[in-house]
Amino acid sequence: MAKKNKTKYALLGVLNTMSGSGYDIKKFCDSSISYFWNENYGHIYPVLQKMEEEELITKQVEQTEGRPSKNVYSITEKGRAELENWLLMPVEPEHGRSELLLKIFWSKNVPVEVLIEKFLQIKEVSEEMLVQYAQIEKALKAHKDEIDKMNLVLWISTVNYGKHDSEAKIKWCEETIKSLEEIEA
Repeated sequence: MAKKNKTKYALLGVLNTMSGSGYDIKKFCDSSISYFWNENYGHIYPVLQKMEEEELITKQVEQTEGRPSKNVYSITEKGRAELENWLLMPVEPEHGRSELLLKIFWSKNVPVEVLIEKFLQIKEVSEEMLVQYAQIEKALKAHKDEIDKMNLVLWISTVNYGKHDSEAKIKWCEETIKSLEEIEA
């Protein structure tokens, strides 16, 4: 099965939550889904144009006083149906590319102390991420009366995934550091 361009579905999801310009969409992505999904302007604008051609979204030009006009995009019923159909499809297996794991796999000639330092850095970043996830969860719960209950459950679930991932990386780093220290001893 050919891989689908998931940017389309990320943007449909954003536009199903709010209408906005390309800038607004990017800003929303950066403040919500960027911990697990990254979009950039180079992807957003061509995909918005294609989705408009497919009648999944509409574009309205808004004039603002003293500023250039801006395009505001909104999802159509056809776009909602496309998003819902995609959400119901099975998730494609992730065969990711991890620079981290690639470097570790080939690091047999790297000094042990350098490897340990790298793992300490990964552990530190993961600990910082845990703090960020806790802050996000706290903010979501503080605004729970303003957020649809289903969205709240699903959004906290994505935060919990990040927390579990960070906790697993911390444990993995600790185990690997211990193993490397045993080799060095």
